[in-house]
Amino acid sequence: MKKDIHPDYHMITVKMTDGTEYQTRSTWGKEGDTMTLEIDPTAHPAWTGGTGRLLDAGGQVAKFNKRFGGLSLKR
Repeated sequence: MKKDIHPDYHMITVKMTDGTEYQTRSTWGKEGDTMTLEIDPTAHPAWTGGTGRLLDAGGQVAKFNKRFGGLSLKR
């Protein structure tokens, strides 16, 4: 194996939005740094599946469907 091509892994603390913390190995920051998350993967709909509702602000989805609804990828 080649020397000096692998990243330096070290222990950091990850602080979730609810205040819980855990230790993990990472290449981010320096040894002992704390990464504070702004978006929590245990609560954010992107990771939990969410409700799947689409908010139609000002009828934009309906306007798009009216304009491009007839298009298809037929050959």
